[in-house]
Amino acid sequence: MAETETEQQVPEAVVVPEQRMDTRRTAPELHKAMLELDAAISFDPPLRELIKVRTSILNGCTYCIQLHTQDALRAGVQQHRLFALAAWEEAPFFTARERAALGFTDSVTNLHAGHVPDDVYDHASEHFESEELGELLFAIVAINAWNRLAIATRKTPPPPRS
Repeated sequence: MAETETEQQVPEAVVVPEQRMDTRRTAPELHKAMLELDAAISFDPPLRELIKVRTSILNGCTYCIQLHTQDALRAGVQQHRLFALAAWEEAPFFTARERAALGFTDSVTNLHAGHVPDDVYDHASEHFESEELGELLFAIVAINAWNRLAIATRKTPPPPRS
């Protein structure tokens, strides 16, 4: 018997692994310290959210992609820019400053690919004052740490917010 078009569109049930650990309970002081680090970063909110989403894409962190995509929309990032973030180098939707930040983000996140090249660092330092570049670096380091915590603990993605 042939399946109808509607039956073919229904995806198979996906088994989502159970969350392994809640660091708020297992390491509350360290979790609090991570939250405090994150809160201390006052970097440009829309650009910071782009950095969070881009880093989370590179790391494959479903939890953070879901969370920070929603945060980016609330921070005023336009949808078409979020949709193009996975291929930002080819997309015409990003400023020179954003491109410098995204290139720096890619290099800091993908250290295994050859560290942070001088040209990437120099390009970022052309678009950011030294204090801003320091905050940019901490913003990248913080989201990488959050990604690793969420991936290692299999943190369940949050439901979509209205």
